[in-house]
Amino acid sequence: MFNASISSLNYGSQHLNHLSLRHMQIEILYEDDDLVVINKPNNMLVHASYYARNIKEPSLLARLKESIPVKLYPVHRLDYKTSGVIVLAKSSAGAAEIQEQFASNTIKKRYMALVRGRIKESGTVETPVKNPDTGVYKEAKTNFNALLYTEVDIPVKPYPKSRYSWVELFPQTGRMHQLRKHMNKISHPIIGDHKYGNRHHNKMFAEELGFANMFLHAAAIEFEHPVSNEVISISASKPVFWNEAFAVLNLTS
Repeated sequence: MFNASISSLNYGSQHLNHLSLRHMQIEILYEDDDLVVINKPNNMLVHASYYARNIKEPSLLARLKESIPVKLYPVHRLDYKTSGVIVLAKSSAGAAEIQEQFASNTIKKRYMALVRGRIKESGTVETPVKNPDTGVYKEAKTNFNALLYTEVDIPVKPYPKSRYSWVELFPQTGRMHQLRKHMNKISHPIIGDHKYGNRHHNKMFAEELGFANMFLHAAAIEFEHPVSNEVISISASKPVFWNEAFAVLNLTS
């Protein structure tokens, strides 16, 4: 988890700049000569990919080309439907340096998710995750912490009421779709996840409440700057639809 006593440079939504790119606001959470850190919107590719060749909308990198006149190198993954912090390096050397931190699991990441069911406490999921390219299962670990819980009088098959929990997720490894798979594994799938989620709850959220996006957000990251070696701690605010959904669900502290 994040240690507030660490001597670091802290950045959050109060520090952001906005780029209006092709009619979409892109939040720049941090930028210097070596890095740029973005609050990526939902439903946007970081870069063009063979696996997402059916998605025709401009990627994040394509949009950023309009205002940042250098080649950017994604340091890590963030799914198309996931919002939040994404780190981009301005050189291949800078990207490699931060990727080494990811490989050694020294980078701290915090996600937020809205999941089906009631989670009462903290816990850990350590189910291995299959690599889609090699078919080999690799060890994976996710810590989670329950934040808030709500029950609403909306029937979702096969129950007369619906229960949802807002949780923090702390991935200790970086496997593809790890958080989505791990929450599914403990029977608390993420709302709006059409691959690993619950179709009945996803349908209710989309058709009855009007929320079709996936409720998974990369909320914060902490890493060592590849040049200055300072500890950088950056947070990203949730998309607006989260607050709208929380109000409908009466999910408040």
